[in-house]
Amino acid sequence: MTFTLAIVGRPNVGKSTLFNRLAGKKLAIVDDTPGVTRDRREGEATLSDLKFTIFDTAGFEEGDIESLSGRMRRQTEVGMEEADIILMLYDARAGITPLDEHFAAILRKMKKPVILAANKCEGKFHVDGIYEAYGLGLGDPIPLSAEHGEGLADLYQQMVEGLQGAGIDPYAGEDDGGEKLSNRRDGDPEEGDLDFEFEDTQEDISDDRPLRLAIVGRPNAGKSTLINYLIGDDRLITGEEAGLTRDSISVNWQWEDMPVKLFDTAGIRKKARITEKLEKLSVADSLRAIQFAEVVVLLLDAELGIEKQDLKIAELCAREGRALVIALNKWDVVEDRLKAQRQLRDTLTRSFPQMKGIRIVNISGLTGQGTQYLMPAVAETYETWNARIKTAIFNEWLADTMEQHPPPAVSGRRIKVRYGAQIKTRPPTFLLFCNRPADIPESYKRYLENELRRDFEMPAVPIRVYFRKTDNPYDGRRKRREK
Repeated sequence: MTFTLAIVGRPNVGKSTLFNRLAGKKLAIVDDTPGVTRDRREGEATLSDLKFTIFDTAGFEEGDIESLSGRMRRQTEVGMEEADIILMLYDARAGITPLDEHFAAILRKMKKPVILAANKCEGKFHVDGIYEAYGLGLGDPIPLSAEHGEGLADLYQQMVEGLQGAGIDPYAGEDDGGEKLSNRRDGDPEEGDLDFEFEDTQEDISDDRPLRLAIVGRPNAGKSTLINYLIGDDRLITGEEAGLTRDSISVNWQWEDMPVKLFDTAGIRKKARITEKLEKLSVADSLRAIQFAEVVVLLLDAELGIEKQDLKIAELCAREGRALVIALNKWDVVEDRLKAQRQLRDTLTRSFPQMKGIRIVNISGLTGQGTQYLMPAVAETYETWNARIKTAIFNEWLADTMEQHPPPAVSGRRIKVRYGAQIKTRPPTFLLFCNRPADIPESYKRYLENELRRDFEMPAVPIRVYFRKTDNPYDGRRKRREK
């Protein structure tokens, strides 16, 4: 990316809508409710031939530094400090408010180029709001409509002029063909893209491609606190209030020699308890993060133990084919640790047998206790998720397994499993050929999955076993006789 642009302004002026427009996809949650965005979101944006990094920030509000609004404002201030150019957005229909004036006074003191843009300028009711903005002392306002994509040509011109005036080349970092330099392979899904589909991508994976790791769980389990401790920075808003995280925020991180893209997600409550539209959008964003991730860390509150909702989340991860690690958070305040561990393992054995051997790590995201064991467990699970078994070895195992426990006969007719092979990884998926695939009982499929998991040491990852009918080699001879 060539430069960084931060979009700032008071709540509900359309910052996230403009962020999505420039990013070219629905990354940020958009709703009419003020204050939807709380954490600073980062993305890659394009405007004509400009390619740059963009920050979506929380609405600027006054408040004590320890309050939620104060913590949100601090995230916005950090975004402005890291940006090369700042875009202040205001609502042209509402006109200039005292909060806009206060924000403009702060921006005038910054030694960075600032662009003033009037959003929601579609229609004929924004003229007064345009004239009022000249009093902010930030130059000529640009009329925009983030929702409809109007005014982007004027925004492009002011961005180029502002950057060049600050001695920044807006076109640096591009190759001769004008394409952005990226490690992303063509066809890879992108964060937040609502239309992506997952494919088997185990072939030709670049070594520098980041591991996609999502931290999920119920509200107030400590997901944001854990990520802040891992990266060593107060990147995400934390606090005792439940439900602080709304968007799924991605954070780039380096663990030892492995690049990692961490996803902080909103807490997932029981569906029956979700009544507000905004929470529904947040939960939907969390579910998409699970689909996009490669490894999922299910964070549990050690004081509360594992509940039915946690099992629902774990089952979702298994259905989506994601590798899973369980982390017991707030371990430093648990009094009877042996009892907590025993209850968790008993519940998993009884209620979640389809992924035996899940790695459990006891941690404290607040103090860092036990966090040194989390990423090794993630890396080991990720390696298992990518495991590949050679066809010859697999068929030797299959013959031995069939001999020890053949498929049950159905209606007096034997089921003959002839051969098979692993057809993909991520998760390990196997295709077996037999004479009557429709008659294979589900119990026998689970038996094969468990044997595979045990004999090839594949704990904590979902295993897929499919059956396909083999062609009868005598069909052609019989048809020739009939003729």
